[in-house]
Amino acid sequence: MKIAVIGLGLLGGSFALEFRALGYKIYGVEANEVHAAEALALGLVDEIVILEKITEMDVVLLAVPVDVLDDLVVTVLDLVTDNTLVFDVGSTKESVCNAVRNHSKRANFVAMHPIAGTEFSGPQAAFQGLFKGKVTIICEQKLSNKKLLDKLLKLLKPLEMRIEYMESSAKHDMHIAYVSHLSHVSSFMLGKTVLEIEKSEKSIFDMAGSGFESTVRLAKSSPKTWTPIFLQNKKHIINALDEYITNLENFKTLIKDEKSTEIHAVMQETNYIKTILDK
Repeated sequence: MKIAVIGLGLLGGSFALEFRALGYKIYGVEANEVHAAEALALGLVDEIVILEKITEMDVVLLAVPVDVLDDLVVTVLDLVTDNTLVFDVGSTKESVCNAVRNHSKRANFVAMHPIAGTEFSGPQAAFQGLFKGKVTIICEQKLSNKKLLDKLLKLLKPLEMRIEYMESSAKHDMHIAYVSHLSHVSSFMLGKTVLEIEKSEKSIFDMAGSGFESTVRLAKSSPKTWTPIFLQNKKHIINALDEYITNLENFKTLIKDEKSTEIHAVMQETNYIKTILDK
């Protein structure tokens, strides 16, 4: 089976490594020539090919920024055969699902979002094991050809991912704004705030504890990846930010007014999140 991976960054490169380790021939399509050379040198792919070569592929994975994904998936569906599985790994799903909704080969496409990643990017960030135990959401699965969906599930099984299904791509984007996108915004803005207030870099590094380090870790993520995600999912992210800002303002007032009982109660109530995350 021939598999093409379009976009050889963290996600695309990690999938390429996993599939190559399973014995599949992996062909990389990468617009960035430096990344293409790195992916080949690192053994992520067997060969770098041009986009038009995907007509020969059995599976095509799209792992590109979401601002170019919609047009690209339409182009890919135009090129592939009727038996080719096409799936993406974008962090937003409503826009790409709308882009292919009326395509004659819509059934070839599976809209997938692996909730996995690190703060690093590029081919050198890819590694095997990234997806083990991680949740992967498949949206609008009823619009995908069942045989091709089963083909994808068979591909993913050795990676030990936890598969979840959401019929609504819009609801996916709403929920992911709270559990993923908001945390990235928070991390970037925490990092920005500290850099603006604390001008001495040495002081930041000397005083930074594990709490700061873990909270601001996501601020090291690629702006090239996250700018289009924030803009594409802006409606839900703005709603999430409105609620977050309200909570921050309320907590700020409690501290200002020295309401120790209320401060303790808010944190005690929020401790419930341990019950959810520790499951």
